[in-house]
Amino acid sequence: MSEPAGDPSAVRRFYDALADDYHLIYPDWETSVRRQGAALDTLIGRAGAAVLDCSCGIGTQAIGLALCGHRVTGTDLSVRAAARAGREAARRGLALPTAAADMRRLPFPDGSFDVVVCADNSLPHLLTERDVLAALAEMRRVLRPSGRLLVSTRPYDDLLRARPEATPPQVRPSPGADGRTVTFQLWHWHEDGEHYDLEHFQLRPADGDWRVTVRRAPYWALAADRLAALAGEAGFVRLRWRAPEETGFFQPVLTADAGPDGEPAGPGRETAGPGGG
Repeated sequence: MSEPAGDPSAVRRFYDALADDYHLIYPDWETSVRRQGAALDTLIGRAGAAVLDCSCGIGTQAIGLALCGHRVTGTDLSVRAAARAGREAARRGLALPTAAADMRRLPFPDGSFDVVVCADNSLPHLLTERDVLAALAEMRRVLRPSGRLLVSTRPYDDLLRARPEATPPQVRPSPGADGRTVTFQLWHWHEDGEHYDLEHFQLRPADGDWRVTVRRAPYWALAADRLAALAGEAGFVRLRWRAPEETGFFQPVLTADAGPDGEPAGPGRETAGPGGG
């Protein structure tokens, strides 16, 4: 079977269009920023790390990590999302350099960071093993030999069995200027059973009625063992999936160490399924 073609411009358009309203996905974005930052901080396990969030979006994890005292740089395929992350950090008095960049071609020298974060199901926007491997290799390249990788995805092992067609509606109650917002997704699965096209619906009050905005993006439902195997192929070691019950993060997280060049990928690999989330 031929691999599906990736279209980074479709993903870029999706997040450019969502950048102004992304916070409305959360019942309380400020609380999510702090909670997610604290959970990832525990997984980093060191103070004041140089962190690259290579899919920073509007800064949900990057700002949370900066609030924990880490020195964070954010990149994202979306120019508008990365720019908003920088503005949101500045409003909080935080330094967060941001740039638009493809995670398969990171604009940093080798060994620049202690930690690379790729959270919130960003990696599965890459639709082929070649592209995922290229991104993971870039993440390892910019890590120091003692560096750590944190990748979070949806619990795709469960989702591949169920192949849901939609997510439940999420209602964000707000008495403020944003008003109540309803968000849900429709998933259109491809014949291969692994890839799907997502339609993201956002409903907001407007003049006594509802304004509906629909945005679309492709995904690869990347199973846990398959992603761990690709990370091992990219040179990462001591791979381990950690469930939300363990970490407090809202998605399963794959942790891995960069390891010195030439270290085999196998020893210490723990790739038990990620569980719920």
